[in-house]
Amino acid sequence: MATTTRGPVTMRLCFFSAAALFLLCFLVPAAVAEERFYEFVVQETLVKRLCNTQKIITVNGQFPGPTIEVYDGDTVAIRAVNMARYNVTLHWHGLRQLRNGWADGPEFVTQCPIRPGGSYTYRFAIQGQEGTLWWHAHSSWLRATVHGALLIRPRPGVPYPFPKPHSEFPIILAEWWRRDPIAVLRQSMITGAPPNVSDAILINGQPGDFLECSAQETSIIPVAAGETTLLRIINAAMNTELFVSLAGHKMTVVAADAMYTKPFETTVVLLGPGQTTDVLVTAHAAPGRYYLAARAYASAQGVPFDNTTATAIFQYKGGAGCPTTAGGAGAAGAVAGAGVGAGAAGGAGAVAGTGAGAGTFNGSLGRSKYSGGNPGRAGPAPMLPYLPAYNDTNTATAFSNSIRSPAPVKVPGPVTQEVFTTVGFGLFNCMPGPFCQGPNNTRFGASMNNVSFQLPNTVSLLQAHYHHIPGVFTDDFPPMPPVFFDFTSQNVPRALWQPVKGTKLYRVRYGAVVQIVFQDTGIFAAEEHPMHIHGYHFYVLATGFGNYDPVRDAHKFNLVDPPSRNTIGVPVGGWAVVRFVADNPGVWLVHCHIDAHLTGGLGMALLVEDGEAELEATMAPPLDLPLCAL
Repeated sequence: MATTTRGPVTMRLCFFSAAALFLLCFLVPAAVAEERFYEFVVQETLVKRLCNTQKIITVNGQFPGPTIEVYDGDTVAIRAVNMARYNVTLHWHGLRQLRNGWADGPEFVTQCPIRPGGSYTYRFAIQGQEGTLWWHAHSSWLRATVHGALLIRPRPGVPYPFPKPHSEFPIILAEWWRRDPIAVLRQSMITGAPPNVSDAILINGQPGDFLECSAQETSIIPVAAGETTLLRIINAAMNTELFVSLAGHKMTVVAADAMYTKPFETTVVLLGPGQTTDVLVTAHAAPGRYYLAARAYASAQGVPFDNTTATAIFQYKGGAGCPTTAGGAGAAGAVAGAGVGAGAAGGAGAVAGTGAGAGTFNGSLGRSKYSGGNPGRAGPAPMLPYLPAYNDTNTATAFSNSIRSPAPVKVPGPVTQEVFTTVGFGLFNCMPGPFCQGPNNTRFGASMNNVSFQLPNTVSLLQAHYHHIPGVFTDDFPPMPPVFFDFTSQNVPRALWQPVKGTKLYRVRYGAVVQIVFQDTGIFAAEEHPMHIHGYHFYVLATGFGNYDPVRDAHKFNLVDPPSRNTIGVPVGGWAVVRFVADNPGVWLVHCHIDAHLTGGLGMALLVEDGEAELEATMAPPLDLPLCAL
C-alpha cells in the first residue's frame, strides 16, 4: 500500500504574471519531491515450492515482497506492522540514512526489534541517490523471505547517463529451504555446526524449470524484438554468491550498488549477497525464449553449497520459439576485454567445480529431468546459457575488476584513520557432545581481528551511544590483528583459530578520511566475503590475492576512477582496500553479508562521532522507536 502527497514547493508562485505562472506550473513538477507512505504487514503466508506447501514470513503476503519505487529527493515513511510470531526489523540496504541511523534497521544495532503485535514507522529521505537498492529484514534469518526491491529513479527531468531503456525488470535472486530458515539457524546455534545449505536458488521467488513442481511458475521476462530492457539484478540470497548469465545475449553493465559505472559488455555477472547490478540487454536475437540462469560461485574448498541452478525465461513477445541448444564458446573471456579464459561447459580454461554437477549445467549438459515438463508451454525449449564452473575465481575476479566509476573522481585523502582487519572463520573449543558438533568437535564461529561480534539484547548500540548508557559496548575494537601471521596459509597454527567474543566498536572522528583493509584468512577455509558497511558508500581502491602489503601493493591503488560501492567482495585468500569520509554520525554495522558468517560473529560496528555543527550530529530518536523486552 502506497500513497504520495505533494510538497509545498508549488505554493511559491503567487507573484508571477499569469503567463509566467502558467509556464512555471508546467515546469515545476519536475523539481517537486514527494512524500511517499507504505504500510508493510509482516505476516505468515502459505506458499508452495518444490512440491511442498509451507508457512513463510512475508510482507503483505507477497514473496518477494513489495517493490518500493521512489525518486531522488523524495521522503519516505514505511509503517511496519508485525503480525508474525518472530521479532523483526527492516533494513534499507544501501541508503545513506544521513544522521538518521534510527531508520537503518539492524536489530540491536540501531533499534530494538519490533515485537509481535507491535509497529514502527521508518522515516527517511532519499538524498543524492539513484539506482537499484533493496530492503530486507535484519533480524535473525527472516530476510530469507522478507525482502524486496527499492528502486530510486532520477529526479523527474533528469536523464539516465545511458540511452533510456524501453522497459525495465527487477531480478531478485534468493535461496529456499524446505524448512523454516529460523529453524535451520536455531539448529546450528544449538549444535555449533554450520547451518545446512539451502535446497534451491530462486529468481523472483521461483526455482524455474530445472527443479520439481516448479516449471509452471517459472518467472517470465517479456521483451520486444529490437528493444532494450534494463534488468535490475539483486542478490538477496542468504549465503551464496551467484553467477548470472543470459542465453544468446550480451549484457551491458551500467550500475552497481546504485552507483553508475563505465559501461562494459559481459556474458556473466557476479553478485555477492547484498550487491546489485544494473544491466542493459537489447533483444536482438531470433524471437523466441532464452534462459536467464543463476548458480553458485563457491569460492571455499571443501565447504558445502547449494549447487542447484535457477532459471527464468527471457521471452520475446510473439516469438515462435528458439534453438534448443546453446552455441558459442562457453564463458571464455566472459568479461569483455578481461582476457581471461574461463568456462563451465565448452569454455576454454574450465576450472573443476565442487559438488554435484561441477562444470556442467545442473550436472548435465542437456536438459534435466524436469526441464521439459511444462505441458502448458508450447514451442521449443528455451536456449540454455553457459555458466562458469562453481569455483571459477578467474571469471569472478575479471568481472569485479571491470567495474569502474564513469568519470574521474576525487578520492579522499590523506588517510587520517586506518583499520587493517582480518575477516574469516574461527572455531570455539567445547566439551564433546550434542552442543559441540562443529568441525573437529568445536563450535563454528567467525571474527574480525579475532573478535567474534556479539549483539546486546537489552538496548541497541545506537541508543546506548546516544543516551550514554554504560556497559553495553566498548570502543576498543583493535585497528589491527592482535597477531600477524601468514593470513592466507592453509596451515594456520591451531592456536590462532579461536576468537574472543565481544561487543567492540571502533571510534571514528567526524570528517576523518577512513581507510579499511579487509584481509581474508585461511583459518578453517579461505572464502570470498561480501563486506557491507551500513550508512556509507566507499571507494574500492584495490583488491588482490595473498597477504596485503602496504608497500608492495600501493601501486595497485586506483586513484582515478575507483568504483563506489556499499558491499565489496573480499577475494578468496585475498584482500580489499576501501576508503571513505566519515560524514555520517551514528553507529554503523560493518559485516559479512553471508548470514551464516554474520551469525557466527563476522561483524563489528563503527561509532562515528558527531561533528561540531548542528547538521553534523545524530538526529534525536523518533517517539515510536521500539522498546526492548525486559
